[in-house]
Amino acid sequence: MSLAIEMEAKHDVLCIRLNGELDHHTAEELKNLASAAIEKDGVKHIILNLEELTFMDSSGLGVILGRYKQIKQNHGEMVVCAISPSIKRLFEMSGLFKIIKLELSEKNALQRLGVA
Repeated sequence: MSLAIEMEAKHDVLCIRLNGELDHHTAEELKNLASAAIEKDGVKHIILNLEELTFMDSSGLGVILGRYKQIKQNHGEMVVCAISPSIKRLFEMSGLFKIIKLELSEKNALQRLGVA
């Protein structure tokens, strides 16, 4: 299976919605698209909506961590929302929740960042 990537900028927040599998085959595409959007659109914060993400491996974790570091340079924040139990477990085991916040929905994440 492949990965569908939908991106939408709302003020200084980039909403990234992923559908499918984020693995070593698809990680590079996400990295390139997200990095370009962050640089081009003046993005300060990122919301990752993982509601439709069915699988993620260490390559996916690496891409997410890389974009986190990219927005941290602008004193931004990353919020993950609508995460499935299996992907949530991967985040917990990797320690990503120590630096990335979790919200139940994209709407809650937008409110947290002061956009909604």
